[in-house]
Amino acid sequence: MSGELVDQGDLVTVVVPVRNEGATLRWCLESVLSQTYRNLQVIVVDGESSDDTVAIVEEFAAADPRVELLVNPERIVPSSLNVALGAARGVWWVRNDGHSVLAPDYVERAVAHLRTGRWGGVGGRKDAVAETDQGRAVAAALGSPFGVGNSVYHHGTSARVVDHIPFGAYPVAVIRELGGWDVDMVTNQDFEFDYRLRQSGRELLFDPQMWIDWRCPSTVENFARQYRRYGRGKVETLLRHPESGAVRHYVAPSLVASMVLGAVLLPWRRFRSVALAPFAVYGLALAAASVLVARTVAGVRAKLAIPAAFVAMHLGWGWGFWEGLRTVARERSLAEALRMVTRR
Repeated sequence: MSGELVDQGDLVTVVVPVRNEGATLRWCLESVLSQTYRNLQVIVVDGESSDDTVAIVEEFAAADPRVELLVNPERIVPSSLNVALGAARGVWWVRNDGHSVLAPDYVERAVAHLRTGRWGGVGGRKDAVAETDQGRAVAAALGSPFGVGNSVYHHGTSARVVDHIPFGAYPVAVIRELGGWDVDMVTNQDFEFDYRLRQSGRELLFDPQMWIDWRCPSTVENFARQYRRYGRGKVETLLRHPESGAVRHYVAPSLVASMVLGAVLLPWRRFRSVALAPFAVYGLALAAASVLVARTVAGVRAKLAIPAAFVAMHLGWGWGFWEGLRTVARERSLAEALRMVTRR
């Protein structure tokens, strides 16, 4: 698909929520401004960065009038997206992040799909990239079905209808109809929005030819923190929309629960075989997956870090999920939890 094939009369608003993204923001904005689809409004919403993020945006804005800088004092992604929504002039909406690069024809392909009227949203394959040994192990884990289950956008190779898309492209009118993003969802707000979109009767398309290079955490420790945060955020989504849960959302919490129970039962000899079962089963699966994935990764140190990356993902998510439930039980009344479950 070339830039000649899609009429570029429709303005597309590309939104980039950022906070302290100075290390990678140039990489991001260059990919946006070099899109084959040229009719763009590029809104960068800064969450009060303390590095050189704002200076970089101002530099790009001075050189290209398509770039606009807005500020979000609330410093969280959903409110940044809503700030951008208020200023969006485009017919279509495309999101990027400050540490991600869009394929050169990402916007063009998104517009071509959306113009058919068939789709409520469209997104592409999210390819994790890294420069460190541990980062490459993290990227490999993210691209493995053992790591992310049936989360298609990490490893899918064929176009299909999905339940969630990363870096989504949508009609701006649809976003406004749905009320934008839930500012109570500090994490997982993109999945929650996609769920509401699907509940409105619209479908989401995954197109693997629309790829994104996403700079993943460079250490296993940071990866574990990220997935722990994701696990906590998923609890909020499930409280609002219990029926949105998929099997993959409960596997890691179940693994953590079985391991905790096993550790409790381990001192009793008659329960020892049961107590060791979850560790043995997971250990064997982990070893097999790590050997398979290691074939795709260069460097001995990166290969050796793959098991740790898988563990960080699974136990981080699972532990975060239980932390989220504990927070709900401690800080919210039963009546409030019921309201969250039944609202919308």
